[in-house]
Amino acid sequence: MSAHNSSVVAFTIGVVVTSSSLISVTPVAAQPTWQVREIQLTAGGTPDSPLGDGIALVYDGSSGGLMPPPQYVEAVEELYLHPLGFTGTAQSSVIPNALYPLTGPKSLGLGASLAQDQPIMIAAIEHQIAAGEVSPENPVVVFGYSQSATASSLIMQQLHDAGVPSDSVHFVLVGDTQNPNGGFYNTFDFPAGNSSPFTAFDIPFGPPTPSDLYPTDIYSIEYDGAADWPHYPANLLSDLNALLGVFLVHFIYADLTPEQISGAILQAGSAALTGEGLTDYYMIPNDNLPLLMPLLFIPDIGKPLYDLLEPDTRILVNLGYGSITEGWNEGPANVPTTFSLFPDIDQTQLSEALSSGWQQGLTDAWQAIQNPISYEEQIAPWLPFANSLHTHGFAPENPSFDDVVEGLLKFAGFPLSDVTLSSPPTDIINMISATLAYDYSALLPAADAVNALFTSLPAYAANIFSDQLEAGNLLDAIGLPAAAYTALVPYDLLLGLAPALFATIGTLDNFAELFS
Repeated sequence: MSAHNSSVVAFTIGVVVTSSSLISVTPVAAQPTWQVREIQLTAGGTPDSPLGDGIALVYDGSSGGLMPPPQYVEAVEELYLHPLGFTGTAQSSVIPNALYPLTGPKSLGLGASLAQDQPIMIAAIEHQIAAGEVSPENPVVVFGYSQSATASSLIMQQLHDAGVPSDSVHFVLVGDTQNPNGGFYNTFDFPAGNSSPFTAFDIPFGPPTPSDLYPTDIYSIEYDGAADWPHYPANLLSDLNALLGVFLVHFIYADLTPEQISGAILQAGSAALTGEGLTDYYMIPNDNLPLLMPLLFIPDIGKPLYDLLEPDTRILVNLGYGSITEGWNEGPANVPTTFSLFPDIDQTQLSEALSSGWQQGLTDAWQAIQNPISYEEQIAPWLPFANSLHTHGFAPENPSFDDVVEGLLKFAGFPLSDVTLSSPPTDIINMISATLAYDYSALLPAADAVNALFTSLPAYAANIFSDQLEAGNLLDAIGLPAAAYTALVPYDLLLGLAPALFATIGTLDNFAELFS
């Protein structure tokens, strides 16, 4: 594809995946009928034990109910399952995975979608156990990505309550929004059980992924705002970087390289390090800083500008995580952690780091000027997004610009058409009707965003204020709601405006085809 098309691809894919996993819901009561062994965890059921030779149920993220395609399942096997010792059969598995408004203005609400996801996943696990081939050496493996990772988190307690042994099921999750220390909705579930700020979009908050019920491996990418949200959201730069990370990072878990996965950092609080719990947490370092990646679109000077600003900007972004050097939250990964106001940073170390970073930026920028690269090389960090459309089944392999645009519109539920002026009049009328129907339905999410701004968001902030005031924390009573607003208002507006973008692109595409 051309350089221009590649840049547009990267931007539009980012819009599509906005908040694709930022969703949770109250667990649905399970009514299992299978018989289970009256045993609990054995040596064969630890998070670092091989996954065995059984069946892996492989789920995708929010896709509007599409069956995960073969290339996605193969990527999951290569990147995540085989390195964990899985030698069995990976089975493409589907749940509703609806994500109003991003999978369409008329699609199922997010909370309602997860309410349907859970019993379907439980039934699939039930089927495998009932077949009689599940054992501690060959557990049912469940791979969850984004919304299906959230659903996996919610069914763990239900399986446990039903008596399913902890060595019968092994979860592998990526992009988990319920990540105990960094998951978006766990971060803002404060105080615990607080009303959701996004009731108009059917997005209630929920509990963190359990760390001690079933063997689980959780992978997060640094700066993925869905699974790695800053602990200190009053840092606007860090918030914006995380929001762009939801665009630019969250969608590429199945498009990483084996080297990136093998280089993942086992985080503090993992069972393999502490001997406690059943979950290992892996952080995949990110060489790219989402906040500055748009600079790479600028011909000639984009790379020098990025290199100049990146070292110090990364430091300032990392302050939102309470660190100078790392873009993930401090503290054990298995401890549920909500947001706070200000990090405790040594000012001398910060000053020295910023000074060193500025010098490094000048050096890197000068080298980029002296050794220019092609535009295709410059925008290479964006290309995994184009590839991800193929991986997730929305576009052909090596998609062209048109393929990418159509793939994005398919994700959004837009009624794409190949009708031209030579088509029958009925087809032309039907195309115009369907296009306009999507266009005016895209106004509803915008209204929902305004609704949230004046109803559920203030109610959410008021609950924080009263909770902290009762605890005698006047500073937090004022500061924490303000910090939450810094992160949640942009997200609310994004949900409201994204469908209008889809409608605009889709309408132009349909009418361009009509008059072609």
